[in-house]
Order: sequence, then structure tokens, then C-alpha cells
Amino acid sequence: MITRTRFPHCADNPSTVLILGARGRLGLAATRAFAQAGWQVLAQVRPSAQSAALPAIPGVWWMPVAVEDTAALAAQAQGAQVVVHALNPAYTHKAWREQAPVLMEAAIAVTRQLRATLMLPGNVYNFGEAMPPVLREDTSQAATGFKGRMRVQLEQRLQAATRQGEIRAVVLRAGDFFGSGTGSWIDQAIAKDLPRGRITWPGPLDVATPWAYLPDLARTFVRVAQERDRLAAFECLHFAGHHVTAQQWLHSFTAIAAEQGWLPDAGALRVDQLPWPLLRVMGLVAPTFAALADMRYLWRTPHRLDNTRLRALIGDEPHTPFDQAVRQALVDLGLVSIRSIRAALA
Repeated sequence: MITRTRFPHCADNPSTVLILGARGRLGLAATRAFAQAGWQVLAQVRPSAQSAALPAIPGVWWMPVAVEDTAALAAQAQGAQVVVHALNPAYTHKAWREQAPVLMEAAIAVTRQLRATLMLPGNVYNFGEAMPPVLREDTSQAATGFKGRMRVQLEQRLQAATRQGEIRAVVLRAGDFFGSGTGSWIDQAIAKDLPRGRITWPGPLDVATPWAYLPDLARTFVRVAQERDRLAAFECLHFAGHHVTAQQWLHSFTAIAAEQGWLPDAGALRVDQLPWPLLRVMGLVAPTFAALADMRYLWRTPHRLDNTRLRALIGDEPHTPFDQAVRQALVDLGLVSIRSIRAALA
């Protein structure tokens, strides 16, 4: 059983972070990154979390406390100077409408109690279908979809909370996540049939879009947290990540498929197109598909995130070479073995 006693010496430690939603993909990646950087990590999980399912990580204290229980959460997290909002509703309009504002209020409330800095992962939904090819922090936000409008509202609520002077906040905006487990486009659609010699791509093969390899993004959260005193009370920064086309993904997948014996007799991977019309029809009965269908424009609109301001703060981004990141992402998914990735990199 996991105890709810306070983290030892938390109040005296100058580098302590509270991760909200520490068992999610970004939450766990951030938990590991902060711990590896020498921070004391308070990892919030649902009260129902089983201790056997929580990884033992040096420097990490698992806290099974409801995120809405501000008093209990703040009491156990006294001394934390940074809070990472890694909570996320299910990917449906209904879940976002009902839960996203509640989770934001809970994150603001505990950050206020701790008088800390709240860090929020952002995305490109805010910019809408007419977004320009280069996205900067001051690019006009003209969200066109439900999730985009919701993201704008959440960030506006966060900025308003900083005006009272009780919290500071930073939004770290990134592209599509990959790596560190399941739950991304890679395992849900693109590479799910890679062992059978084919991939499914959601858009034109020559359109370049931003991708965030989660271990790199998590390390960037750490670097920004370390420099937070140099930031304004509310700040937004862009993480560039990997700006790649489907052709670059295909190159990496092909090399891995060749090593694994997955290439068809023709010697090339088959590339199928995601059936967007079918996805929209399926959305009539499955809300997740309806929500995904609204994001089709992201795959046919070239865009990238300009990270000039981020680099001015932390220097170069943490950046795993693309082929290596793709290989490790497939290891994380259990599609290839760690032995094969080591052999390929030797």
C-alpha cells in the first residue's frame, strides 16, 4: 500500500516538482526526466492506483491523491516550486468540454496554494486551419475547431490566473507526440501494421509537420523549469522537435522493416491513406473518431514551430536524432527489441 505521508524534506529541497497525471505518457516521461536531472519528484496519480503498477524510480514519491482534493494535494506537496499539468481527458469533445476546464482549475488551485510555477504542454490546435507555415509565440490564434477553441480558452484562463500574482505559468507548445509508449498516431494508425509490411498515412506524403519525441520534450520541461525565474509571469515557448514529412518517416520505417524481415517481396513498404470519410462516418457512433476527423487539416497544412525564444532561454533543444527516436519509439511499443536497436546503432 502506498502511504500518504509527506515527501521527506520536500520543503527544504530547492528543486522539487509536482507532476499532475504522472502515469500518463507525458507525465511519466516528465517524471523520469526531472528525476534524472536530480529533482525531487512528487508524482500525483489517482487514489485507485496500485503500488505494484507504479515504477520504482529514484527520487520519485508516488502520491495517490485526487487532483481535485486541493488541500490534501497541497499539504503533501509543500515545498514544490514547479507544477507540471500532464492531465488529459479522453480524446472526445464531450470529455474535453466537461473535464478539461475542471482539470485546469484543479491545477491552478494547487499551484496557487504552493505559490509555484505551473507548466502546461500546449499544441498547435490554437492556430486553426488558416495557420501560416511558421508558427511563433505571437502568431495570431484563429482556432477553427472545438478542441482548438478549447485550448485557447484554457491558456487564456491560465494567463488570467497569473495576473493575481499568486502563480506563474509557462505554456510549452509542441507538435504531435511520439515515443514513450502507446496512445499516439504512430501506434493507433500509422505503424500498427508495420510488421505486415505497410503503414497508413493520414495526409499527403510531402507535407512537413512538427513532431515531439517525448523524452526530448520532457527534458525541455526540465530545462525551462530550471530557468523559470528569467521568464515573465506568463510565458509561452515553442518546442520545434522534428519537422519531417511522411517520406522521412517512411525512410526510417523501411530501414527497420528490412532489419526485421517485414518488407514485402517488392522490397518497399506499402503506404495506405487513412480513410477520412470512413472515419467521419464512424464518428457518428464513436465520439473519438469524430474528434480525430476534425484534425484532418493538420496533415495537409505545412507548418512548423519556431523555437527561437526557447533557444534563447535554454540553448539548443534536447534533440534525439530522428532515426534513433523512431527506433526507440518502436521499442517502447514492443514492436522491435532493444537488442535490435542496439545492433543497428553499433
